[in-house]
Amino acid sequence: MIDFENKTVFKLKQSPDYAEKVEALLVPGEQVLDSFQALRDGVVFTDKRIIAINVQGLTGSKKDFTSLPYSKMTAFSVETAGTFDLDAELQLYYSGLGQVSFEFKGSCNLTAIAQMIAAATL
Repeated sequence: MIDFENKTVFKLKQSPDYAEKVEALLVPGEQVLDSFQALRDGVVFTDKRIIAINVQGLTGSKKDFTSLPYSKMTAFSVETAGTFDLDAELQLYYSGLGQVSFEFKGSCNLTAIAQMIAAATL
C-alpha cells in the first residue's frame, strides 16, 4: 500500500493521459472523471473511487494500485492555493485507514474535485 504519510510523493498536476494506467481495473460502467500525475506516481478520480498509483522499481514496470472508494470516506477537506502558497491540498478521512492527503500544483481546480467528491459521497 502507498505510504500516505509521505506527502512529498504526491505533488500532482493534471494529466488526462495518466488515466490509461487504470483502465484494466475499472468495473463495468465506472468512468474516469480526472487524472493527475507526479513524476511517476499519480491519482485517478472515477465516479466511484480514487485510485492512487505508486510506480516502483527502476524500470517502472511494477505498480501498486490503491483503491479508495467514496462510499468508505467519512469526511474530506480542501485547502485552496493562495497568493504566496501556490499549492492546494485535498485531505480525505477513512475509517480504519486514517487521513489520506494529496497535494496539487498551482493551477489545479480543486473546487471542481471537491464538488465531484461531494456528489459521490452525499
